[in-house]
Amino acid sequence: MHALLPPKLVLLLIVAMVAATVALPVTVVVDGWWRIIGCVPMCAGLALALSGSRLFERVGTNIKTFDDPDQLVATGLFAITRNPMYLGFELLLIGIAIALGSWVAALGPLAFFIAADRWYIPFEESRMVAAFGDDYEDYRRSVYRWLGRRPAAREVTA
Repeated sequence: MHALLPPKLVLLLIVAMVAATVALPVTVVVDGWWRIIGCVPMCAGLALALSGSRLFERVGTNIKTFDDPDQLVATGLFAITRNPMYLGFELLLIGIAIALGSWVAALGPLAFFIAADRWYIPFEESRMVAAFGDDYEDYRRSVYRWLGRRPAAREVTA
């Protein structure tokens, strides 16, 4: 199952979303020109995923999910989300689902979210803890998995 890298899963889900929308007579939830709104999360998601990938390339670190991590990146997009590429893929799929306009297309982003949140990310995070220990734990305590920085811990004085 290690051959199913996240970009491959995204492509498979896109194909499945389009095929299911065409093949299954389901209720359309977004119609007409409103479908163009899907371009916003599509473009934002693609930009986010590519930006994260380019940052990894610039610092010279491994990007493949199942390879050992070799550098902790906590700058740029990684200062506001621990997973900008997964967030980007999720936004891309949400945009495509909106553009397709059917209920069945919404299953693609849901499937990706579950796979990323329950399989890919926990796998990667366990490897990051093993490789970087307290440095990664500090990073994990300061930046949310999906989006946002955690408020600084306040010292309690008696």
